[in-house]
Amino acid sequence: MINRRNIVGAGLLGAAGAAAAFANPEAAQVLAPAKINRNRRKFNMVTTWPKGLPGLGRAAERVAERVFAMSDGLMEIKVFAAGELVPAFESFDAVANGSADMYHGAEYYWTAKSPAFPFFTAVPFGMTAQEIMGWIDFGGGQELWDELSGQFGVKAIQGANTGHQMGGWFRKEINSLDDLVGLKMRIPGQGGDVLRALGGSAIALSGGEIYQALQTGSIDATEWVGPWNDYSLGFHREAPYYYGPGFHEPGASLAVGMNLKVWETLTAGEQAIIKAACESTNHTSLGEFTYQNSVYLDLLVREHGTQLRSFPPEVVKAMSEAAYDVRAASGKDGIEKRIYESFEASLKLMRGWAKVSDGAYYPARELGK
Repeated sequence: MINRRNIVGAGLLGAAGAAAAFANPEAAQVLAPAKINRNRRKFNMVTTWPKGLPGLGRAAERVAERVFAMSDGLMEIKVFAAGELVPAFESFDAVANGSADMYHGAEYYWTAKSPAFPFFTAVPFGMTAQEIMGWIDFGGGQELWDELSGQFGVKAIQGANTGHQMGGWFRKEINSLDDLVGLKMRIPGQGGDVLRALGGSAIALSGGEIYQALQTGSIDATEWVGPWNDYSLGFHREAPYYYGPGFHEPGASLAVGMNLKVWETLTAGEQAIIKAACESTNHTSLGEFTYQNSVYLDLLVREHGTQLRSFPPEVVKAMSEAAYDVRAASGKDGIEKRIYESFEASLKLMRGWAKVSDGAYYPARELGK
């Protein structure tokens, strides 16, 4: 039973204490509740994106802004564009060795580390944006990603998604497989391997290097993302033919990677804030790219004379066949094999749903236009 006299007594003591504090301000310091000591954390984030780039560059900034807001300003991330601290393709090493805390980039840039990294961005004729989210979040992909990245001292999380990408900008039309032979194209990851299998030459360039290479003729074609980002980099001024579909990146997932030792110093709450900021940015970016690509595709065609083209059926078929072999070759043993097998099993499963959902819906919608 609760003792009423104890409650009354406690109330009187509280009132007396308050009165004493009012009369003697120094007493207030003794009687006041202790303030919670919350640590402030500061991190630097390097990115693979050119400075000021909409979409991809903005996604990195959103992660930083949302971490800051959700932590009430106690966690601060300073974002650096490609080249400001390290070159774009050195972002992974900078985080792995601890010279930077975090990166925002595309995992297929780290193919030299492991041929399995592209599965966590995009692979030719692979998963759409919704499907890769499904695999990573619910099909065991995140656990495999943790194992792979952990070997290099990195913790990686989905941090943006571009949705479906375009096949690229070409200076000349592609009418047959012969037109791919000798073609010099900026295309990374397994998409580059597919082009090589068909007789082309795949070149890896960061976003800030592409326009000059296209302008000078060092490359004959380039892929990047889609109308929104591509317009901002000006590719339409150098290559008039815009091809689709983007066989190589049907739903490119971008990542936030953090130095594993730094990640492990965070509290569970701090880790949850970073995860939530990345997850919300992933969601926001997909909607943003979907809408803005629609706006800029119309602009490119209507005001800049961009000529939309589709790859010929024989080219698509050859790309599809080569893609299957390229994907299989990247998963021969160890963790790479387990990632490949998990990806393929989930892709096969989700293709069944896609056929009767989005795959059937899009042609049906066109009937009423």
